[in-house]
This record gives sequence, structure tokens and C-alpha cells, in this order.
Amino acid sequence: MSVPAPGRAGRILFVSDLHLSEDRPETNERFFRFLREEVAGASALYVLGDLFESWIGDDDLDAHDGSTLNRAIVTALRELPRRGTPLFLMHGNRDFLIGERLCRDAGALLLEDPTVAEVGGTRTLLMHGDTLCTDDLDYQAWRATARSEAWRRQFLSRSLSERRDIARDLRNRSRAMTRSKSPEIMDVNEDAVRSILRAQGVRRLIHGHTHRPAMHEFEMDGVVCERWVLPDWYGTGGYLEVRDVSLRLVRFEADGSS
Repeated sequence: MSVPAPGRAGRILFVSDLHLSEDRPETNERFFRFLREEVAGASALYVLGDLFESWIGDDDLDAHDGSTLNRAIVTALRELPRRGTPLFLMHGNRDFLIGERLCRDAGALLLEDPTVAEVGGTRTLLMHGDTLCTDDLDYQAWRATARSEAWRRQFLSRSLSERRDIARDLRNRSRAMTRSKSPEIMDVNEDAVRSILRAQGVRRLIHGHTHRPAMHEFEMDGVVCERWVLPDWYGTGGYLEVRDVSLRLVRFEADGSS
């Protein structure tokens, strides 16, 4: 998928892996402050996956016992396009069940993974990043199952209460498996990175998922390429800022300021 550049040049922001949930009120407040203070007036905001710690279906927004936090997040996001800041969302490995209803309510465009966008005058590949972690065979097998239409249909046919229990169990199992794996297995595979850059005909990649914020510069086929990894919000959090043609990673201080 390819999307055009936002309507005006200027300041474009990228975030991922916020993992917002009722269990992390400080992070939630940091996110709302980020929308008010950092995103206001930006040319666009891209959320490249895992906005939520989990997403059990858009019908959670309607349920009387649904998440008050999730409704508050959607309401806050909706203000961005109303004030002239386009909003783009991408599925992550935790919130891949985000659907048309949420995007409509938030005024967001749901991007395919991967997507090519014009960023700072350069065609740039945007991804969540989990498909690049090809050495993590257990995860890739689970991903293939969970993204299948049969699994999605079966999961969404259950009650919200059942889905919450399943999501909680999956998170617990994911944490246990993560502790048992080496960091190298859960990082991106460099061959996978090079392969998709070649396939998409780009020399810059922005992604999240690995929780290893950095800018990696490397040569491929005689051309210098860049791989920008977004900060996760389990720690202090942060974002990537593109101002005209310049890129920089911004990390929040302990008090949430940048």
C-alpha cells in the first residue's frame, strides 16, 4: 500500500508500542498529554501498531461494561483530524483486531502493513516490525494462526467477557515466552530487512515492535539505507519527529516532558 504525503509540509510524528491499558494510568496520562502538547498543530500522526495493550473487537466501544479508557482514547484521537492533523493507524501484534468502526470513530485511516509513504521528501517504508522478526519461529507460527479469518471469526463470536479472559491469558503467556527467549531471536532479521527494502524499492524504514529505539545506518547495493526503530512506552516513551527533511528520535523525561 502507498499513501500520499500529508497535505502540508512541516512536522510529522511517528509512535508505536504504547500498549495503553487500564493497568498503566501514568502511561495513559502521558499519551493524553502527548496529544495535547506535542501533536497539536502537527502535519500528521502515524501510530505504527500496538496503540493498545490488547484489542478484543470494536464492539467493546458499545458495551455497557466496555473499557472507559478505550472510549476516552478514541474521543481524544478524534480531535486530531477535526483540528487539521491527519491520523494514520496500523495494526500491531496486540491490537490487530482494530476494525473499521474504531477508525471511523477516531477519524483515522487504517494502513496496511507494510505501507510506503512520502516522509520528509523520501519514499519511506512503514511497518509495525513483527514480520521482520523471522528468527522467532514460535511467534511467526502464532501470528499466522491469529491473523487467519477462521481464528478471527471464532474469537469475535465469543462474548466480550470471554474475549477479555482469552486476551489476558494470551498476554500472560506472551510475557512468559518473552522471558525465555534471547533478545537476538526477538529482534529483526537483517536479511528480512534488506529483502523488503529491495522489494519495495526504498532506502528508509520506520518500524516499532522490538522496543529497541535507534537509528541504524547501513549500505545495501551501494546505497546508504536507514532503519529507524520507534521507542516503546513501557519505559518513559517517546516518538520520531520528522521536521521538513530532518528526522530525530525524541525520548520523554521521567515526568513525561520531551
